[in-house]
Amino acid sequence: MKPLKAPSPQAWVEAVLADFDAFLLDHAAAEKKASGMAMQMVSHYPDKPELVKEMIDLALEEMSHFRQVAQIIYQRGLQLGADAKDPYVLNLRKLIRKYSGNGPDIYFLDRLLIGSVIEARGCERFGRIAEALPAGHELKGFYNAIARSESEHEGLFYQLALKYFEQEMVEARHDALLNAERDIMLALPIRPILH
Repeated sequence: MKPLKAPSPQAWVEAVLADFDAFLLDHAAAEKKASGMAMQMVSHYPDKPELVKEMIDLALEEMSHFRQVAQIIYQRGLQLGADAKDPYVLNLRKLIRKYSGNGPDIYFLDRLLIGSVIEARGCERFGRIAEALPAGHELKGFYNAIARSESEHEGLFYQLALKYFEQEMVEARHDALLNAERDIMLALPIRPILH
């Protein structure tokens, strides 16, 4: 599994630290969407028992993270907001190829690998936040734990891709998606949100 092609800009870290409330609200929405995405995978691929088991576990874990972030939000006197479209995820989803019915199911492969790439960026960004928070900050440990969790999810999606597809095919497509992800990430405006 290859690493991300570029780190998030330092300006992104500074934007988050300058408006941490906005970041928390977006983080909560991202966890909720991640749980929903895992359940969509269960619905679309009921014939793949190992995938179904892993996605159920993932959905529950992401919902647990959502609950934790929601508690932090309420402790800060904030209120959850309506979900906003995520241009980063939307642009990545545009890269998903359609399955023609001949040969490997490239649509399924792309869904798995884009899941891995999104989790990799989440790991990197949550880790950068944890690192930037001052020692003793109440959320430093929380964001270190979330970053570790995202790293595990990155690996989960990648390993599932290897279970269902040839390694050479997985590696080549993963590399192409990582290049595209770098370009998408760097083209987005700097805002105090996860993506």
